[in-house]
Amino acid sequence: MTLSLRAVPGAHASRSSTSVEVSQIAPKVSARIQVLLRPKAAWAQHQQPAVDLKEARNFYTKRRFLPAWSTGLEPNATGRAALALLAGAEDYGLQPSAYHAPALLALTDSITRPTSVVHQQAQQARFEVLLTDGLLQFAKHLRRGQLHAFVPSPLEKAEGPFDPAVWVSSALEAPDFVAALLRCQPRHREYQQLQQALVRWRRQPKGSDSVARQRKTEQIALTLERWRWDAIPDSSYVLVSLAAHTMEVVDNGRVRQTHRLVVGRPDSPTPTLSSRLTSFTVAPEWHVPHSIATTEILPYLKENAKYPSEHDFLAENNYSLYDAKGRRLNPKTVKWQHVTAKNFPYSIRQNPGCGNTLGNIIFRFANPYSVYLHATSETSDFELTNRALGHGCLRTERPMRLASYLLGPDSTSVALPSEAECEAAPKPRTITLKRPIAFHIRYATCAVVAGELKFYPDVYGRDEALRRQLFAPQTARTYR
Repeated sequence: MTLSLRAVPGAHASRSSTSVEVSQIAPKVSARIQVLLRPKAAWAQHQQPAVDLKEARNFYTKRRFLPAWSTGLEPNATGRAALALLAGAEDYGLQPSAYHAPALLALTDSITRPTSVVHQQAQQARFEVLLTDGLLQFAKHLRRGQLHAFVPSPLEKAEGPFDPAVWVSSALEAPDFVAALLRCQPRHREYQQLQQALVRWRRQPKGSDSVARQRKTEQIALTLERWRWDAIPDSSYVLVSLAAHTMEVVDNGRVRQTHRLVVGRPDSPTPTLSSRLTSFTVAPEWHVPHSIATTEILPYLKENAKYPSEHDFLAENNYSLYDAKGRRLNPKTVKWQHVTAKNFPYSIRQNPGCGNTLGNIIFRFANPYSVYLHATSETSDFELTNRALGHGCLRTERPMRLASYLLGPDSTSVALPSEAECEAAPKPRTITLKRPIAFHIRYATCAVVAGELKFYPDVYGRDEALRRQLFAPQTARTYR
């Protein structure tokens, strides 16, 4: 929905303002504002959406209930700019109706019609409160997102609590109110570039397939919503984009490296998270997850036990078997026909070497999901378009290039094991980074890449549920 601003008065004075002194009007409008903001005022609940009286009262209490957005009996320059901002909320992936924009436009038209001063004062007070409520909610949603409006964002954890009333009040004192208010948005490049791309996208010719275009518009909006939930507060970081199957190394807003990735399958998705890369291990040993050991390796062991003379699955794949106490076992001594996925008191490790599933390097980062970033011996997967093929961990195409960047001047001290060293079973070697870097995994089904807006398949099927929450009519403003 695009709203017209032709009803917003310009710089000219209304007819009522010429007959009544501004100094006489302000106290009367102020008194009416106080009445409107009384606790449990019935009128506020009848608005669509309902007015948050507590937050609006907090805003006006600090300014002694004086009008903020009007002078005399018409909106002032800041009020007109604020209303234009709310009417253009779609440029930020939000809906103007969620911030009273249609009602405010109707009020501005009503205020400027020839009528009694008393009626105009009442309408002006209502305009003040609705505009304030709309701005407070708009700022909150820009900062935290609509569905997480009461959850502190990563920016708040980094910079301190966010109070919409304080933010809007501070913006009122700034030379450019709109610019000051919009600074509550996430500042990292992925969000900023996508929001600006949405503005350009909405101004392009609509074309013949309006339904498909609207869905892409919503796709941008819901991606902006996700970024507000999980904004990146760091200036330098490594970012994994699950939907794009890529990883970028960002330094002060500039992409220094881009890597293709293999991510988790839809039935074993890689989780979104934030952590830090603090070290990596060259020639790692792989501790096979219990789920993989029981669902993928155990069937081979059972089959192998039927024909023990033909081949040894564990030995051929450089695996070793251990009991619950960490003692190495001879797999031939185990009666595999009696072992089940629910009764598997063993652990399996893959020794370091060129055939190791982790490749020759692994980057670990603290997380509760036991996922990590590693190399791989199956490099052909990186040529595929759909690379959601893994168990949840991340496989990177050029791990040593990443390691070299993370080490900086110390990179000459690290090298991949040679083929001969692989055959000789190299020992794991862990290198600690002198300058740890933030590591973020996010799910964004559209992004700006090299200046171009790109859309990605919703490989994990998460967009539709979010689309219904944000755009289904019956859910309007249930997230306040």
